[in-house]
Amino acid sequence: MPGAREGVVNFFALKMLLGDRAKYVGMIIGLTFASLLITQQSSIFAGIMTRTYSFLTDVGLPEIWVVDPQVQYIEDIKPLQDTQVYRVRSIEGVQWAVRMYKGTLKARLPNGTFESCVVIGLDDETLIGGPPTMISGQLANLRQSDGVIVDIVGAQGKLARVLPNGRRVPLRVGDTLELNDHRAVVVGLCRVTRTFQANPVIYTTYSRATTFAPQERRLLSFVAAKARPGENLAALCERIQRITHLQAYTRDEFKKLTFNYVLKYTGMPINFLTAVALGFIVGITISGQTFYNFTLDNLRYFGTLKAMGATNRSLLWMILLQALVVGGIGYGLGVGAASVWGSLFSGRTQIAFQLPWQLLLINAGAVLLICLGAAAFSIRKVMKLEPAVVFRS
Repeated sequence: MPGAREGVVNFFALKMLLGDRAKYVGMIIGLTFASLLITQQSSIFAGIMTRTYSFLTDVGLPEIWVVDPQVQYIEDIKPLQDTQVYRVRSIEGVQWAVRMYKGTLKARLPNGTFESCVVIGLDDETLIGGPPTMISGQLANLRQSDGVIVDIVGAQGKLARVLPNGRRVPLRVGDTLELNDHRAVVVGLCRVTRTFQANPVIYTTYSRATTFAPQERRLLSFVAAKARPGENLAALCERIQRITHLQAYTRDEFKKLTFNYVLKYTGMPINFLTAVALGFIVGITISGQTFYNFTLDNLRYFGTLKAMGATNRSLLWMILLQALVVGGIGYGLGVGAASVWGSLFSGRTQIAFQLPWQLLLINAGAVLLICLGAAAFSIRKVMKLEPAVVFRS
């Protein structure tokens, strides 16, 4: 009965594994640490990379972004003429198009220090592109004189007023601050996705933002547009490029452009890849050595089974089953620990943490390779095992 024989083989494999508690726990600890390190570092890397295009994530309505052809990523702003928005509006297939300003300006704090802030200027008429979540105040309050909306993290952190005793007083609605020597009144607080540089984010109208900014001949950062219902975005982008001689990206294309630029021209990938590789090496070293010692200690049992007629295939399955059991437990504990760590610290600190399902699959594949590598140390020894070893003294 093949099914009964397989059940007996699985029973002996698990019995043998659980019988040596010290090595069983040691293998799980090694794999848990490897899974934790791989998941944690990969998730931090993913979180940091999503912050590079957080502006696009927060601005949900526009489907197409029109920029200068030389722009390489979202922060590489090359200003356009204000009249370009009218050219984009006139193109067939465009439902609407609005102006947007994005720049880094200096905010002067009450104690005389300066803080760099990301200032976003929204279309004066529609206010399209405003913050995704308002905590206090309303987006329409930006139409008040000198009105600005500040993100809550910046209001409580870098833009907070520091008292002589060192206590920080968060920025509140009604407070004022200086932006490039211009008065600004806080009319609302919002919550946005944290930026790559972790600078405070300030929203205002386009006309006011261009007043705050240093005077230049061109100040238009983007033309944000939406296609008519049923319009093919790729075809519309090509049409905009042909008529205006500017570059038009869909939202996903603009995100990908930024992602690829940071991936190619910064040292972040190699730094995080080194940490992930370290977790992989630690896992395969600790687990491989422990599993090999476990196999050596149980050679007499493998020899007994072989003398009783067990095939090499059955013994191979026993070793793989043992490796997969400890790998599955270690993977679950590692991912669980990394998820708990991320939920505890990512929302309260500057730590970026994103755990998409793709990373779970990648981590599972890495742990599987570790398990197979650990099993490989032992398989050759068992395959060459002579049954007569059982009868040696």
